[in-house]
Amino acid sequence: MRVAYVLKRYPRYSETFIVNEILAHEAAGLEIEIFALRPPCDTHFQNIISQVRAPVTYIQQPDQGRNSASLTSPTPTAASYFWAELQEASQVIPGFWSKLAVAQGELDGTVYQAAWLAREVQLRRIDHIHAHFGSIATSVARLASHFTGVPYSFTAHAKDIFHESVQPQEMQRKLADAAFVVTVSDYNLRYLQQTYKADRVQRIYNGLDLSQLTYRSPHNHPLRIISVSRLVEKKGLSDLIDACAILQQQGWEFCCQLVGTGPLEASLRQQIDRLGLQSVVEIVGPRPQNEVFELVQQATIFAAPCVIGSDGNRDGLPTVLLEAMALGTPCIATDVTGIPELVRHEQTGLIVPQHDPQQLAIALQRLFSDDALRVTLSKQARGLIEAEFDIHRNAAVLRSRFQPADPTLHQKALQEVGG
Repeated sequence: MRVAYVLKRYPRYSETFIVNEILAHEAAGLEIEIFALRPPCDTHFQNIISQVRAPVTYIQQPDQGRNSASLTSPTPTAASYFWAELQEASQVIPGFWSKLAVAQGELDGTVYQAAWLAREVQLRRIDHIHAHFGSIATSVARLASHFTGVPYSFTAHAKDIFHESVQPQEMQRKLADAAFVVTVSDYNLRYLQQTYKADRVQRIYNGLDLSQLTYRSPHNHPLRIISVSRLVEKKGLSDLIDACAILQQQGWEFCCQLVGTGPLEASLRQQIDRLGLQSVVEIVGPRPQNEVFELVQQATIFAAPCVIGSDGNRDGLPTVLLEAMALGTPCIATDVTGIPELVRHEQTGLIVPQHDPQQLAIALQRLFSDDALRVTLSKQARGLIEAEFDIHRNAAVLRSRFQPADPTLHQKALQEVGG
């Protein structure tokens, strides 16, 4: 079976969960072809990307276009590229022109990329189309599916369903037309069911390759807090810095490392300077995955003080939080979206309210001073990750949905889940 993965950008530094999923599919023998709608824009990438075997096709915008036999203009424009691509698609897709009505109201770029994808799906004999994030990637996948008759599905994460820019009618169409929809938490599942009456949505957690994450029992000296994320509003890092100021005022000797980069870096540095935390809080920038794992295991506590942003944006289940729990570092997080499904208060970590530096500081102090609690939370967190967040089991469930009519594939997936 051959599955097209449609992504807005590939690769992306922060989307290791997609790479984990693709690698698990490839290990199980599934053929994957990656189609990216935009080129990469990150300057750093995770090491595991080099392990992906799937070919990557970058689908350009109409103003870039590609040469084809249907392109007759000696000085091509976006319009001539657009119509040439549709002409090319019509030559391999029966009834293509009559199917274009479904694209009414879509942006020209979306239709163009969908026609390009549809042609490739037809020529490469793709059996299923799967998109990540219910935004532009799913818009393109949905149209390509309509043009070719090849079913599509998508995974809904967080920004793509909660951000203020989400158009309810458009999301309703995507949910209704998909063969099935996956989302990454029970919180998201309830939201989609209640908001859109979606009845073909299934929760499948993102997963980790646990063979790459060796558990280490937690330690406490020197006291070190770490947070790994993009430096954006929804990560709540300003609250963590405020909590560090409280700890410093109370006489704690510790350090805090913020690993990552992003648009809020300058304002976070200003906050650190204003609070006199230059010797305590350090922004270390992005790091390769193996170095991130090392830094996380050296820390006393992993903090994920996530918040709901002013634009509605929020986290789903941060992959780095899964990784920290798998590695054995005790975690403190906030009560945002599906995070409490992962960080179960007093069982696999500590949960505090979002936007509450005082409560965050209290939780940090508690773990600083309670060795036994850190060990208990650490062990139970690893147990939960092994039970519910193993990528090979979770990817097998997803594969079983790609072609449930194929009894061989379905039986193989069930065996993988059981094994």
